[in-house]
Amino acid sequence: MAINIGTRLEPLWDDTILDPAKTTAELRRFSPVKREKVMEFGEPWEGDGCDYFNFLCDNGLWRMYYLAWKITEDGYVPSRHEIRVCYAESRDGLHWEKPSLGLCEFNGSKENNILLDEHTQKFDNFFVFIDQNPDCPPESRFKAVTGDHGASGAYLRAYESSDGIHFTPGSMISNEDYYDTLNTAFYDTEQRQYVAYVRGFHDGGFGSGVRDIRRLTSPDFVDWTSSRQITFSDELDVPLYTNVISPYYRAPHVYIGFPSRYIERKAWTKNYDRLCGKEMRRRRMEASARYGLALTDCVFITSRDGAHFTRYQDAFLRPGAENGRNWVYGDCYPAYGMLETPSADRGAASELSMFVFENHWQGIPTELYRYTNRIDGFAGLSVGSSPKVAVTKPLVFAGGELVLNFATSARGSLFVTIEDAEGNRLESGELFGDSVERVVDFDGDLSAFAGKPVTIRFTMEECDLFSLRFAAQTKE
Repeated sequence: MAINIGTRLEPLWDDTILDPAKTTAELRRFSPVKREKVMEFGEPWEGDGCDYFNFLCDNGLWRMYYLAWKITEDGYVPSRHEIRVCYAESRDGLHWEKPSLGLCEFNGSKENNILLDEHTQKFDNFFVFIDQNPDCPPESRFKAVTGDHGASGAYLRAYESSDGIHFTPGSMISNEDYYDTLNTAFYDTEQRQYVAYVRGFHDGGFGSGVRDIRRLTSPDFVDWTSSRQITFSDELDVPLYTNVISPYYRAPHVYIGFPSRYIERKAWTKNYDRLCGKEMRRRRMEASARYGLALTDCVFITSRDGAHFTRYQDAFLRPGAENGRNWVYGDCYPAYGMLETPSADRGAASELSMFVFENHWQGIPTELYRYTNRIDGFAGLSVGSSPKVAVTKPLVFAGGELVLNFATSARGSLFVTIEDAEGNRLESGELFGDSVERVVDFDGDLSAFAGKPVTIRFTMEECDLFSLRFAAQTKE
């Protein structure tokens, strides 16, 4: 059975459209590049524990939501803290402002950017999305999910808003799992249902089990299924904390995620004596051993059905060079959301920007840094100096042009062969360069192969291939 891809973008992050038996090129994960600091959170109500950032674009206005709270007291974890939901906005996604909302009082004044505080509920997280359901009423266009642990146990609650600022609490979504993470939700326009990802445990509960990610769905954002643990292509049972799962904006039939790996070593070793932040780490352990022993990084995952994921086992983000403020539990939590931004290399294609916060557990203001990736470039087929091939399963496409996102060295090359079931084929000329939108030139009419099963063969040398799509033929 041929896979009908029409003219949709197909990222090459897994083997869904590839024939593994005929493919010798390897799938490889690519790391982002750290850029500049975009925000600092030093307001009195922001404390030193700003985290769980998530942002979205609303008709040209970027809206960001985050938690603000006091996490440390001279290196200790305080026994009681108030968590506030705060808000920032931007017209370009790079330069952010914290508007005075006048909604919540802090130290006798409402001149702040606090969106919600403990007078509404006790927050542990707050995630906002714009509902893409065509039947969504205007007063519910913005939806949010938040988790907390009340007297009756842990629960996940819905919120809604017409303007992204004034939120009212809604129904309880679930009380089956643990929700002390950035729980996420969205309306899947391909599957026509709401999807949420939350934190759970298996092989035991909090303190004894393994942290995992669970999925639940709903047709109407009111009635939800029971949660089910997502599965992975590998057999590693690695604790996962935040999930940051979303449909990829350029290919909404494909999910991506950037969960943090929670790595808690069993005991203090001599390496901890050498690792940066020793003194504060020791003091945090007086409150809980895991506050000193646990470390986090981040991996890249992708899925076609939202339930089974391909996981790249090496870190997408590492804590990085020791600077006295990193290598802690709370490193490498990417904000939910991404945007295209101009490249620092004048004339080059736009990049994808993501944000990651720093300075967790340090008693100093949180800072938010920008990271950039190539568009579609989280992973891809990668070949070194020895030529290798990638061959697709039978595909059906529409249009008359093939467009590739690829990069080679000066010596490197890429050749493309398209063949139908009768053995008719097209051959490309040699491709080389570095482009996110390269039209492939063939020795014949590509549109003659549209609408019938074909296989595509990529012959690669010193080349990375990230995505492909077919398109209507452009006029020269």
